[in-house]
Amino acid sequence: QLVESGGGLVQAGDSLRLSCAASGRTFSSYAMGWFRRPPGKEREFLAVISWNTSRTHYADSVKGRFTISRDNAKNTVYLQMNTLKPEDTAVYYCAADLYHTTSRAKDYEYWGQGTQVTVSS
Repeated sequence: QLVESGGGLVQAGDSLRLSCAASGRTFSSYAMGWFRRPPGKEREFLAVISWNTSRTHYADSVKGRFTISRDNAKNTVYLQMNTLKPEDTAVYYCAADLYHTTSRAKDYEYWGQGTQVTVSS
């Protein structure tokens, strides 16, 4: 029900915009988050946006470089990633949480399948 797109292979310093399209239900009442899993590492929180866009929260590692946004009319959430670094290489996931605007992965009810982002040096 959540499908990420926009990943790919880029060079350090480049930008990418990831999209997460929802289907099968309306996610306009859900907080939406982005997470990533670098190779060989644990999944980590990146950003979350509340259902009405009034609140956003970012991990320190991406604050100032990544921007989360959403378009409820399109049932889509975005992650704009600028000044990409090789350490941003990971599988990126979006997720939906009806009850919390949170960084805790365990609170999210729905997850996408992920999209690969690879940043070369």
